[in-house]
Amino acid sequence: MNTTTEHNERIAKMTFASVYPHYVAKVEKKGRKIEELHQVIEWLTGFDAGKLQELIAGKVTFDTFFKKARLNPDASLITGVICGYRVEEIDNPLTQKVRYLDKLVDELAKGKKMEKILRKA
Repeated sequence: MNTTTEHNERIAKMTFASVYPHYVAKVEKKGRKIEELHQVIEWLTGFDAGKLQELIAGKVTFDTFFKKARLNPDASLITGVICGYRVEEIDNPLTQKVRYLDKLVDELAKGKKMEKILRKA
């Protein structure tokens, strides 16, 4: 799926610190724990809670966030629709990674079991 250049640039410049509180609020509102959110983020990116706090404090953009990440080799198993886009069809690699993260957070908030969220080939 094609996203516009403006859309991709806006995502690239957005800071992880600006979105992270929304992730926390979303999962806690649905009765999930922040530790579970961190587990999901670590599975996707390789960042533990300490590194996440460092990146948040540094106000890194999503572009920098994912350049520093070690994307899980099974991330391509993340499929489905998030924010109106089918994640497996997104052409822009950075936008796709951000939507992978959004999809995982959404699944966590919807009560999906952790073993289903943390995909394995």
